[in-house]
Amino acid sequence: MRGADEESALLGLAPVAPDRTVAYGPHPDQLVDLYVPRAGGGAPARGPLVVLLHGGFWRAAYDRRHLSPLAAELAGRGLPVALAEYRRVGAGGGAPQTFEDVTAGIEAACAALAGAVADPSPVLIGHSAGGHLALLAAARPDTPVSRVLAVSPVADLARAHALGLSGGAVGELLGAGPGFPERLAAADPARHPPAGIPVTILHGTDDPDVPLDLSRRYAARSAATTVLRELPGVGHYAPVTPGSPSCDVLVGLVCRPSST
Repeated sequence: MRGADEESALLGLAPVAPDRTVAYGPHPDQLVDLYVPRAGGGAPARGPLVVLLHGGFWRAAYDRRHLSPLAAELAGRGLPVALAEYRRVGAGGGAPQTFEDVTAGIEAACAALAGAVADPSPVLIGHSAGGHLALLAAARPDTPVSRVLAVSPVADLARAHALGLSGGAVGELLGAGPGFPERLAAADPARHPPAGIPVTILHGTDDPDVPLDLSRRYAARSAATTVLRELPGVGHYAPVTPGSPSCDVLVGLVCRPSST
């Protein structure tokens, strides 16, 4: 599959309803959907807590529902999963609200599922723009996450802006006007290496939406803590589409961290 075929395959999957939803703020998008594995005896799950951040170039037109099949797939493997929503451009988001919501959403997920896992430090998975947000979270010195898996991420924000990706999405996220260079530098993962936690990037060599070069640039600057796994012949959406071989790679990395 390529391009539009991959997108259709993901968006054609029926959304999977969560076990429950918790709010972490008053805005209708400040929510976390929880997918709880069916473990016997009430014992904590052996696998890690997983927090998912969806993409869509930070725009309100794209919400978390397209990652719900992946959330359900991971829960079916015995992992407690939190699929986080956040304020996005066009509906109360953008800088700094979007970034603040990611921090608050991760904290809410940890609190809500603390009793469901032996180790509450989550694995943070982000796709596309969500990958950008996950890499930013990895750079926080006080981040509660244990590791990051960034899938097809917008890993170099300055380069993405220079390329005008998705019709200038970076400019929409950060807002025009005075202070833009400073906001760009502050929000660019390529300028902020991970704060001592391991990062794995999965990126298809045929990604038409977010060029592989962005991940290569990030990995070159963060080589001490980052592993880049290039997926030959894979586009933008297959790695988060359950049933695809590249999604199997992602699931394997979550369930078997030594594979990184």
